[in-house]
Order: sequence, then structure tokens, then C-alpha cells
Amino acid sequence: MQNKLSIRSYNRDRRSHSHDFYQLVLPLKGVINIDVAKFSGKVAPGECVWINKHQMHHFTANSEARFVVADMEFLPPNLTDSGQLVFAINLPLISYLEFIEQQLGYQINPVMERAMFHTFFLLLAEQQILPRLDKRIGAVLVFLEHRLAENITISDLAQIACLSETQFKKVFREQIGQTAIQYVTQKRMEKAKALLQHTDYSIQMIAEHVGYTDISAFSRRFSTHFGLTPTQFCH
Repeated sequence: MQNKLSIRSYNRDRRSHSHDFYQLVLPLKGVINIDVAKFSGKVAPGECVWINKHQMHHFTANSEARFVVADMEFLPPNLTDSGQLVFAINLPLISYLEFIEQQLGYQINPVMERAMFHTFFLLLAEQQILPRLDKRIGAVLVFLEHRLAENITISDLAQIACLSETQFKKVFREQIGQTAIQYVTQKRMEKAKALLQHTDYSIQMIAEHVGYTDISAFSRRFSTHFGLTPTQFCH
């Protein structure tokens, strides 16, 4: 069996089968209705479902729905150790799925396809596998992925989740395992570190890209998070 990525569509006819390899289904458009092991329900864009070797599964989908399907000889440990068959995927992997769709529809290139699978595997291994998210919290995470440069308040996030601030804080911590403020800070610092490593942006510009108008406040937060100032990290 060869590790392989493909783009597929299904239909409303209920299909059932199993295979002697692992398989991941990642919706690009529309949802898949799937029964596998202890899970029965819909998997939507921004989510992934994985199917064990020799595991019988049943599925349907609208004909216009599209999916990236990964046939895999083995899975990264973060998936198998988690026990979660369905999980949310992060923005880098979501963006990469769009590239996969375009490339596979453009040409046949075995070398490129092997490279794409390798990158897909690495991105998959980076996923934080959490219990399937409450859709309200999922909407907040999608918002945060694109808006880290903005002034973000708990009130704003609670409104996106359609919850009171008290309810939002409680549900977010239950779902993510840290407070919303801790999560935002972590994401900002991770992005700042990547920008320092991979771009020639000034520290002032990077601070603004991650929501800090005061460069001193940014430097203090970065130093607390990583043990180095942004200037020390650059050198």
C-alpha cells in the first residue's frame, strides 16, 4: 500500500466498507455523515475523521461535497494516543488542504505528490487533538486565527459564541484546557516567534501583527513566554 492523498466526492447512497490501511477524511466543502466505531454524526470543513485499519464504516454525503482523503500506512502518535476519531484541525492544515486540492487537480506529478504527503503528515503530527469542539467555541477559534492583530476582549469573544461572558469563560476553559486570555497570548507569541524566525520584519511591525501597539509591552510578554527578549531571539 502506498501513502496517498486524493480528492473525492460521495453521494446520498449509503456505502459501507473497510480497508487494510488507515484513512482520514477532511471535508473541503459540505459534510460527510459517517458511522465508525463509537462515532455517528457529521464531519464538516475544519474537522477530520480518521478510520482504523479493518474498521467497518458507513457513510453518505451530498454529491456536491468535496473531501481530501488520505490513505496512510501509519498515523502520527498524537492521533492514535488521543482516542479521538473526530477532531478540529488548525489553520495551517486547513490552508494546506486548499493547496492539495489545487495541485491534485492541476497535474500528475509523483514527486510532488510524495512531497505533499510528507508535508501533510508533518502538519497532522502538529495538531492538538482535543475532544470535538462545541461549535460556539469553534467559531471563536476560527475568528482568533485571523484576527490576532486586533484588540480582542472577552466581551467580543462571548458575543461570537452567543454566550454570556461568564458562560463563555467556563465553556472555553472546559473545551480548550486554558483560559481564553491564555490561549490568545499563546497564539500571539507563537506567531511572533515564527515571524521573527522567518521574516525580516522589524520588531515593531511584528508586535503590531500580533496585537501589541506598545513594543515594550510586547517585549516583556515575549520574554516572559520564551525566556528571551525578541532582540535576543533574533541573534
